[in-house]
Amino acid sequence: MTATLFTLTFALAAPFWALMLLLPRWSGTARIISSPLIVLPVLVSYALLVLPALADVLPAVTAPTLPGVRDLLGSADGAAAAWAHMVGFDLFVGRWAWLDGRDRGVPALVMAPVLVLTILLGPLGLAAYLAVRARWARPAVVPAREPQRLG
Repeated sequence: MTATLFTLTFALAAPFWALMLLLPRWSGTARIISSPLIVLPVLVSYALLVLPALADVLPAVTAPTLPGVRDLLGSADGAAAAWAHMVGFDLFVGRWAWLDGRDRGVPALVMAPVLVLTILLGPLGLAAYLAVRARWARPAVVPAREPQRLG
């Protein structure tokens, strides 16, 4: 089951990445990506990997040591769970960057390499987006007009 979940994990996230990368201007993409629930399938995969191994995982994460984490990640179950963890968080970060970039008017051609970097090397993709977003200011919020009084 571990190998199957490992393979399935990215497959569950891939359609959402494809929408952000290949159909960034389609209205359906915005509607779908707006939901934080897009990460739910990956989180279920993670839970299926971690919960049965909780007795091994908890000591490695509550009192982490390099040898303890190395041993956990050196097992098939640990590596698959870490992969699901990374895929889930990378998708959530990519989703945030895509939505924020859309609000700021960051061009899709600028966002595409940032998203690919986020898929491949999550934290470096986040750093790249933080650098990119500094160049595009958030649109100013137009204050609501006060109702005019008659008479």
